[in-house]
Amino acid sequence: MRYIADLHIHSLFSRATSKASHLQGLAAWASVKGIQVVGTGDFTHPGWMRQITETLVEAEPGFFRLKPECCTVPDNVLPPGLQAEVSGIRFVLTAEISSIYKRGGKVRKVHNILFAPDLASVRRINAVLAGIGNIESDGRPILGLDSRDLLEIVLECAPQGFLVPAHVWTPWFSLFGSKSGFDAIEECFGDLSDQVFALETGLSSDPDMNRLVSALDRFTLISNSDCHSPGKLGREANILTTGFDFPSMREALRRPVSDSGEQRFAATIEFYPEEGKYHCDGHRKCGVSMEPAETRRAKGLCPVCGRPLTVGVLNRVMELADRDAPLHPPGAPRVHSLVPLAELLGEMLDAGPATKGVTEAYVRLIRQYGSELSLLLAIPAETIARESSPQLAEAIGRVRSGRVIRSAGYDGEYGVIRVFSEQERRALGGQRHLFGEVSAPRPTTVKRTRSGPAKEKAAATAGKARELNPEQQAAVASSARHILVKAGPGTGKTHTLVQRVLRLVREEKAPCTVITFTNRAADELLDRLTAALGPTGAVFVSTLHGYCLHWLRTERPRLQMGGPGRRRLLL
Repeated sequence: MRYIADLHIHSLFSRATSKASHLQGLAAWASVKGIQVVGTGDFTHPGWMRQITETLVEAEPGFFRLKPECCTVPDNVLPPGLQAEVSGIRFVLTAEISSIYKRGGKVRKVHNILFAPDLASVRRINAVLAGIGNIESDGRPILGLDSRDLLEIVLECAPQGFLVPAHVWTPWFSLFGSKSGFDAIEECFGDLSDQVFALETGLSSDPDMNRLVSALDRFTLISNSDCHSPGKLGREANILTTGFDFPSMREALRRPVSDSGEQRFAATIEFYPEEGKYHCDGHRKCGVSMEPAETRRAKGLCPVCGRPLTVGVLNRVMELADRDAPLHPPGAPRVHSLVPLAELLGEMLDAGPATKGVTEAYVRLIRQYGSELSLLLAIPAETIARESSPQLAEAIGRVRSGRVIRSAGYDGEYGVIRVFSEQERRALGGQRHLFGEVSAPRPTTVKRTRSGPAKEKAAATAGKARELNPEQQAAVASSARHILVKAGPGTGKTHTLVQRVLRLVREEKAPCTVITFTNRAADELLDRLTAALGPTGAVFVSTLHGYCLHWLRTERPRLQMGGPGRRRLLL
């Protein structure tokens, strides 16, 4: 049987997670994404374990489903217009442990994923862990427990269970992490190293990077979302072609190809590793992102503040690599690098992935094609072009073939993957008919927006037919190439500027660029212009620094700098 499994997630009992990360919410989004098996996450937490036992029932050996009376999906879990069939979704019992302990004179911080075949095994594991530390404070408990000893507990309490080191390259909390990890599996797990057969690559690395290290040849590489909200399910996942139960899944992860040559672990679904938030080295506070060679030249110090850089995944992989090119073992799973559908639609509509217009387009496509991963992986491009949009077909085709523009993440800052160049995106701007009649979203590339009374005041001011005095009228109507307006506070300079921009746009003398000194002024101007123009006319509003950074990034997409970026582009 072929199925998709996302085996590392977190429940609503973990810190910084969505309240919708309950079992029904996870099942609903798994259905929308096209995932058949989901890890429960957090089985060490008593509250979550209670929900698991009350809500789930075993369907196949080691696979659990929602009880029939628990299959109702609460309101507001899915976007309006989406429905999900959750009875077919299966759960596998998983948890993540944060082990912080001293080994070899250093503090080690390693995250590991536990897999259990049944509830009895979970209860035995939890009973032992509860005697070691507090497992009630967080869905992912922090324990002063050596990773080797944690593995021993799993093997003793759940003989058919197993342990997988989580996101093994992440700087702060992982087996190979630059800040607190090890240089080898054997250093971490000692005499039990042969009981570890799989590693989770994490969002900031992919199999090609891991296969530069010959010491990892014997390990299966798996990928999971590690999501903190159900809408992020499937951003990384595994495609298995094996029996639909826990023992078969375990064996497929342990040995992707059977003795008879049967491919049991078919493929992984991956982030482009540059999108991961620890791919490159850097210092987020200073806006500094660096490639490994640059870090070495800088002696590992931030060129702005002089403090140590956070050494990212790429650098750490290169430090341990002993190959110039990746070498994949026979029968290694294929790799599908994807961009989440909402991000693709957001780029095409020049809007945030959670905006109304993008959500409406997303809902329409899911209803048409059944699931997100089906659309991204399986639907032929010509079918998408014929039934939905040639532009969407082109975007998905580029993602499938790796023809994307990559701006790498660093020091906790997610990277950005673009499908279209800046010029191509300008050409796409405003084409709301790409996905049918959807509401035109208000494009934005900033996290901070005006709201409430201030925004209402801006809209009222822009819409008010306030008369211009003769001096203001002269500035608005002038055809001179350079105009200097000298006026004191409260004399209507902003109103005059807005009216001049409106005149230029209405006379089709756009695109028009408006540059101010502060983000606050840029926000106010943009609100007034948006209220007057709506989604028409090309008006670029920015600070001077944001304007320069916009063009620098256009010419050099991988460039990462601090300071404000482009404010917004009205299309």
